[in-house]
Amino acid sequence: MTCTIVGWKLPRAERDRLIGRFEPHYAGVVADHVTLRFGTDEDTPLPAARSGEIVGEVDDGAGVQALIVRIGGTTDRGDGSHYHITWSLGPGREAKESNDVLAATKWQRVHPPFAIALAPARWTV
Repeated sequence: MTCTIVGWKLPRAERDRLIGRFEPHYAGVVADHVTLRFGTDEDTPLPAARSGEIVGEVDDGAGVQALIVRIGGTTDRGDGSHYHITWSLGPGREAKESNDVLAATKWQRVHPPFAIALAPARWTV
């Protein structure tokens, strides 16, 4: 079963720049996108924002690392989670677990915030 997601893809140049700034803690580097909404369809409009800021980082110490992103002045995604980029994963861990880690683990602020470019996108998984 496939799921359509609307959000932002991380352009390759931004991904490379961020990897130089935020070292992946685990071998499975994801560093791919920021989700706005999942379970969407082709009629769901793409987001207007084209930039954001890395304002935090979280690592559960057991294989999930994520970067918290502020878009349009907020990190609140509107569904109880935060905008984030799943940064790296350890063996047996999945990107969707970043939401659980963000809910259960206090994230550390990044100071100063780190500006990034984002590309509005729709994709299926």
